[in-house]
Amino acid sequence: MKGGDAKMDRKTVEKNRRMQMKNLCFKLATLIPKEFISKDATSQQDHLDRAAAYIQKLRERIERLKQRKESGRSSNLESDTEIEDSANSDFKLPVVEVRHQEQNLEVLLISGLKKRFALNEVIGILEEEGADVVNASFSVVGNKIIHTIHCQAISSRIGLEASRASERLQELIR
Repeated sequence: MKGGDAKMDRKTVEKNRRMQMKNLCFKLATLIPKEFISKDATSQQDHLDRAAAYIQKLRERIERLKQRKESGRSSNLESDTEIEDSANSDFKLPVVEVRHQEQNLEVLLISGLKKRFALNEVIGILEEEGADVVNASFSVVGNKIIHTIHCQAISSRIGLEASRASERLQELIR
């Protein structure tokens, strides 16, 4: 009987390992921007390849910014303008990004100083879609305001309507 228990334990361990890997791959996929993941990418291997390519792109960008920073020490004004232009060209403001995992939701809102979010409207939408705001913070970086909102499902049985919340937040910024 002990030999049978060892097989069961190995099967259980392997099943748990596969589930953990699947969860980690899902979490990784939620961290990669949607515009970087191809609709043709259907397998986990495709998603991992895209994630690796995205990480490589980020490394190259960091290297370019480091070089720009080093060369810009002598000409601060010119360099500051280039970096700001580069940052503005990377994404169009305002930005709404919703990350959903199990019973948790993270909302990232980036806006310019001129076009701001009405935070009470954002929180109202999240609550209507089944989220309870646990933490909200913001910071001002250059000419951008970055809001981060962490939520949990009000009821674990009902869950969150993350896709609906994302759609409604996108409509709010238009």
